[in-house]
Amino acid sequence: MPLRSKITGTGAHLPDQVVTNDDLAKKVDTSDEWIVERTGIRERRIVREGETTSALAFQAAENALEAAGLTGQDIDLVVVATTTPDNTFPSTATKVQAMLGMDHGAAFDVQAVCSGFVYALSVADNFIRAGQTKRALVIGAEVFSKILDWEDRTTCVLFGDGAGAVVLEAQEVEEGEQTGILSTHLHSDGKLRDLLYVDGGPGTNGQVGHVRMLGREVFRHAVTNLASVVGEALEANGLTQDDIDWLVPHQANKRILDGTARKLGLPAERVVVTVDRHANTSAASVPLALDEAVRDGRIKAGDLVLMEAMGGGLTWGAALVRW
Repeated sequence: MPLRSKITGTGAHLPDQVVTNDDLAKKVDTSDEWIVERTGIRERRIVREGETTSALAFQAAENALEAAGLTGQDIDLVVVATTTPDNTFPSTATKVQAMLGMDHGAAFDVQAVCSGFVYALSVADNFIRAGQTKRALVIGAEVFSKILDWEDRTTCVLFGDGAGAVVLEAQEVEEGEQTGILSTHLHSDGKLRDLLYVDGGPGTNGQVGHVRMLGREVFRHAVTNLASVVGEALEANGLTQDDIDWLVPHQANKRILDGTARKLGLPAERVVVTVDRHANTSAASVPLALDEAVRDGRIKAGDLVLMEAMGGGLTWGAALVRW
């Protein structure tokens, strides 16, 4: 019988430091009204001095493992999606592996910016489908505050820090049975890299650099690409928009979420929204939103859950899951 990945636990972790729009207005030329009107963001979490991506990732992983009734020793694979690793190398995933007390299997990072969690989920799912892994931990973790230009009001108000995680376990299913992760769909277009990027890196100028973005162009591509990849996922599984119980989108901007929902004909109450409190946490945003909706009881067994994201690269993707 074919193997499929079932999500058996979710977890999240946010820094305790809350930064409101009014707090930002004291540092840059902006206002709460301006930010809310354009993005829907009211506050975000920002790490304190010494807090690292791996620390956030580890806490989210521990919470996901607890929900699944497992420990680090039960996991065969750790995939961390991050754009803000602790070090250039080794990977943040290997640091998390050590923190979990996991002394076997494999651990590595995936870099697809805001699409990172969907990419990492796809990688882990394929390991399970191929029979190479029985249990995987997939984490999206970011400290985006470290790569922001805090004098650029067009970008610094958009992002926050955090981590989310899921545990995947292999299950044998009947041929054609729709359960667990049904399919994942990944895309990229490198010609559009200059729409959203960081102007630095060890391979160029040796500097960490800051986020640079052409917001209007990113918005335009986001709504079109996300609606397209959602349609692709539904068609691949013989399903329609009416079958979706919950859309768990990347939390970039409330206007992008609303635009995507309209294109799909989905009512607002079926879209999980956390951008108002978390801002854009890049690779962490989808698992953070997913964990919230699972823990508050919105997502229930049997629900069809559609996760989607778009990020720098440009990259975009979707994952369709029968809970």
